[in-house]
Amino acid sequence: MTIRDVARLAGVSLGTASKALNGRGGLRPATIERVRQAALQLGYQPNALARGLLAGRSLTVGLITTDSFGRFSIPVMQGAEDALGQGRISVFLCESRDDRIRERHYLSTLLERRVDGIIVTGRRQDPREPIGQDLPVPVVYAMASSTDPADLSLVPDDEDGGALAVRHLLSTGRVSIGHVTGPQRFTAARLRARGAQAALAAAGLELAGGEPLYGEWSEEWGRQAADVLLRSVPGLDAVFCGNDQLARGVADAVREAGRQVPGDVALVGFDNWEVIAASCRPPLTTVDMNLQELGRVAGQRLLAAIEGRPGSGQQLLPCSLVVRESSRPRAWPAAAGAGR
Repeated sequence: MTIRDVARLAGVSLGTASKALNGRGGLRPATIERVRQAALQLGYQPNALARGLLAGRSLTVGLITTDSFGRFSIPVMQGAEDALGQGRISVFLCESRDDRIRERHYLSTLLERRVDGIIVTGRRQDPREPIGQDLPVPVVYAMASSTDPADLSLVPDDEDGGALAVRHLLSTGRVSIGHVTGPQRFTAARLRARGAQAALAAAGLELAGGEPLYGEWSEEWGRQAADVLLRSVPGLDAVFCGNDQLARGVADAVREAGRQVPGDVALVGFDNWEVIAASCRPPLTTVDMNLQELGRVAGQRLLAAIEGRPGSGQQLLPCSLVVRESSRPRAWPAAAGAGR
């Protein structure tokens, strides 16, 4: 069915049918309704590409990521698609594998396809150079941060996430809390540690062991760091970890030392990586960066920029806590379920 068939059935001109279906022109409500009913009866679907080209748009955006595993970029993309899909905009996913040459190739390809905008994302929030200068389309950084303050960068609030984890542990009665995290060169590791220390300071406490234990983002480092804490801090009763892999390593080390999680040592991770958190024994309490929501906001802000309302600067989006068994208060019955 074509728009000509709709116009014929509604008894109007082709131009009137087009205006009625596209919301243009000062048509009478009765005429608009008659055209829409005709389109519904015939099963007519407007050609989105043609409509977009008439408006000077392709109804597509590009999403360029450095995250080859998809752990962070897939939830961001899903959220962006939720927001962009309402405007019938499709998303092209391009994975650069952290290769700037490949990234430039994808940028050139997307611009040749006349995308309406670009979202840049990755697996870490450390500041990065802008993907390009004086680009003909708007760009939004999500789970990535541009060094250009004129760009809009959306990132999780890692510092508040660290504070959220420690405040939760304090609320369960723990007072000797250590912190095991990734490499100090990572912005996220430093911010999460800063948030943890600030929450402890507000309670008149400091980190067990005196300082964060920086290392690798791995279960092996979690086991090694937990061994250090257990040997040097006899009264250790909780550990906040910079990611979920570290937390699973810490849980293994605590059990191997003859102690229980959470009975002797409560545990909180970061990322809410479901496959890790759910398989940890016991299931892991962890901080969720809400990446799908971050992607949804990125899609909304990109739409606004496409419509001539761009944003700039870095915007922090809140994290949330997913409470499972690894941090339950000692007073809870052993069979208590996990909650959120």
